[in-house]
Amino acid sequence: MKENWQQQLQSLLNCDLKTLYPLARSLNRKLEFYVGPTNSGKTYNAMQKLKEANSGLYLAPLRLLALEGYEDLKASNLQASLITGEEQMLNEDAAHVCSTIEMLDFDLDVDVAVIDEVQMLDDIDRGWAWVNAIIGCPAKKIIMTGSVNALDAVKRIAAYLDEDLEIVKHQRKNELKVLPKWTSLDKLEDGTALIAFSRADVLRLKHRLQKNYTVSVIYGNLSPEVRRDEAQRFREKKSQILIATDAIAMGLNLPIKTILFTTDTKFDGVSKRKITVNEITQIAGRAGRYGHFEAGFLGATRRDVLEHIKVEFEAPIKTIKPPFKVKINANQLEALAAHIKTNSLTKVLKFFADNMYFSGPFIAANISSMIEAAKIVDTKINLKLEEKYLLAQAPITAKSNIIIQAYDAYIASVIKKRVCHYKPSITLPKKAITQRDLLLVEDEVKKISLYLWLSYKFPDLFPDHDKAYILRNSFNSFIEKSLKGNLIQEEMPRKTFTKRREADHKNEKSIKKNYNSRRRKTI
Repeated sequence: MKENWQQQLQSLLNCDLKTLYPLARSLNRKLEFYVGPTNSGKTYNAMQKLKEANSGLYLAPLRLLALEGYEDLKASNLQASLITGEEQMLNEDAAHVCSTIEMLDFDLDVDVAVIDEVQMLDDIDRGWAWVNAIIGCPAKKIIMTGSVNALDAVKRIAAYLDEDLEIVKHQRKNELKVLPKWTSLDKLEDGTALIAFSRADVLRLKHRLQKNYTVSVIYGNLSPEVRRDEAQRFREKKSQILIATDAIAMGLNLPIKTILFTTDTKFDGVSKRKITVNEITQIAGRAGRYGHFEAGFLGATRRDVLEHIKVEFEAPIKTIKPPFKVKINANQLEALAAHIKTNSLTKVLKFFADNMYFSGPFIAANISSMIEAAKIVDTKINLKLEEKYLLAQAPITAKSNIIIQAYDAYIASVIKKRVCHYKPSITLPKKAITQRDLLLVEDEVKKISLYLWLSYKFPDLFPDHDKAYILRNSFNSFIEKSLKGNLIQEEMPRKTFTKRREADHKNEKSIKKNYNSRRRKTI
């Protein structure tokens, strides 16, 4: 009996990924990789092929890009649907779908699928989605777009699949030059983008520069809608300078003439380190957009930063090495849980990561965001394992108390099968005075995104989709107006920090106390 149990377990722990996607295997697929640097036209050419197809799919790394793809198809008089974790615009007559890559439907076959930014398969938390898409996307032709560092990885996966791969090389359309000298913040040309690597540094630079320049800002904590509005202001020359994190490295086509790095270090979630040639190249490629400038320029605002940029920029691109990360699927989860006799999602995920073996260049991965969520859902009784698995994939940000508290309350509604109406945690002030004021509203937008995600998974329990959507627009408008204004920099002496924290705490209590009386005005 024990031997039989061990054999069954070993069978579960040995996986050939090809077999998980029978529809894709039946289509005799052809793979194409449009490889090249930023500003080489590879994504444009891929989208042209998608438009020529009778049916197609665009898989984007970001909700913002999925929306842009959707609008591009519609502008070309093609019927299209949009599917992301937070919104669905379905058109029954549409033969084309634009979606975020995690929302790929493995049971919907099409003629052409575009998998954008395929180098993302190396991402620690999300890389599995690109691996799954390359292996399992049910399209007769798969067109991948990405940078040269993904070329070897794509070749390895194609060889594993035993599918034909055509490589279509793209060259940058204009030159990218490194400036010989560092550039002072007091002597910036219109069309310049400054790169920092934290929200605080972006807002600090905005505070300094807005006295002499009109400024747009882009950073990761902003919602896609606000990022798009800020980009639009810069695109329309309503702002002279763009200040951004590496959030601009993917997908945003902006009329940037010069990119200047304000620092050569970033915190990568584990430690503070120097930026690499791959990161510099991806960001710098946004300079000198073809059709706007004859060349793009790359530099820095400090001499020491420029020296590091010069050295790294000349170094060879670091290729993505196998193994490539694979996430547990629902069937594997249930089977492993039954064999090791546990209802703990955290234990099953750890067991999967420690013991799973894949044929081909793959490795089982534990996704940090999913592990954090699993620790939360495992504290809840009366949750089935499949419910835990679903909830652990929700878009939560563990650093935000607003979102974690909301997540906890939403899980309680799922457990009790109790309808949960959307209630804001804050009421909008007249304007954002400090960075903290702005951060609270940014976190509220993320809380709304969490509610919208749940409204698609549990529509009967989370019915306020339309209300939440309207409120998100209201909060986004507030953020956009705040960013256009003169936001006060929040840097205070250590002696006043504790007093300010106490004042903030009282302010939060006052906000919540006054919520009911001001709710109608807010809505």
